[in-house]
Amino acid sequence: MNRLPDLEAWAIFAKVVETRSFAQAAEALRLSKPTVSKAITRLEQRLGVALLNRTSRKLALTEAGRGAVDRAARLLAEGELIEAEIQDRAPVPAGRVRVSAPMSFGLMHLAPILPDFMAAYPAVEIEVDFNDAVVDLVGGGYDLALRIGTLATSSLRARRLCAVRLLVVASPQNLHRFGQPAHPRDLENRPGLVYTGVASPGTVRLTGPGDDSYQVTLSGGLRSNNAEAFLPALRAGCGIALMPEFMIWRELRDGVLEHVLPDWGAAPIALHLVTPPGALRPARVSVLMEYLRSRLSSAPWAIDHDPRQDV
Repeated sequence: MNRLPDLEAWAIFAKVVETRSFAQAAEALRLSKPTVSKAITRLEQRLGVALLNRTSRKLALTEAGRGAVDRAARLLAEGELIEAEIQDRAPVPAGRVRVSAPMSFGLMHLAPILPDFMAAYPAVEIEVDFNDAVVDLVGGGYDLALRIGTLATSSLRARRLCAVRLLVVASPQNLHRFGQPAHPRDLENRPGLVYTGVASPGTVRLTGPGDDSYQVTLSGGLRSNNAEAFLPALRAGCGIALMPEFMIWRELRDGVLEHVLPDWGAAPIALHLVTPPGALRPARVSVLMEYLRSRLSSAPWAIDHDPRQDV
């Protein structure tokens, strides 16, 4: 009879790759570092091949390790789900939820609403990775992600929370100095702030009255892959920019910035909750998802949530 797979060692291997550290994997799994190291050694000896190349400063997957890591991560996730489903028969959700969120949006709008959730569910531990990269939810061991924009086709499950307007904005000082634009073409010869995290930086298509469409190219006095960097320059009157409303709604409310060309608009972007495939979720994940849906879809900058677009 064949020996049973060393499932514990595979789970430890997945956690080491996820954390990129033997020490951090040991902390996450509540094991000693020697236990983690011995599990990886035991697994490699059993297989007769190295899974990790390790030095005092760096871990790197070998070819065999790269071929095994996704399935090892799934084994770990399935094991955690089995335990969670049994534990969730208890009345109080408990355990860790790993969340991925965009940097600026997460710091502005996710972090401030977490304390209320933590007070309501003290047994749930939240681990947030603020990162503008599109992470691998399954391979990275994430329970859910907040994502903004058009989603690529995949096996992931997505719930659309709301839409967010993209607004052309400038400060009153800027508009006093350069004048109030009457048409998108008036934006082309004035200082702009250009977001570089898109395929065509500075290129903006606006739709106006009668469905007229005009494509304008902003020239960049400041260019950045993070639109939050534009806020000080906008407030100081240094330029004009296309900004998501979640980032500048307070400035609009307080008159620090003004909505330019209000009769013209860019296509809105959508905010989604994304989870790994599969209908079953631990209660701790479900309650956090419902909390985020309730709070974010009712935010001052959120528009037109349509539950029929949940998938």
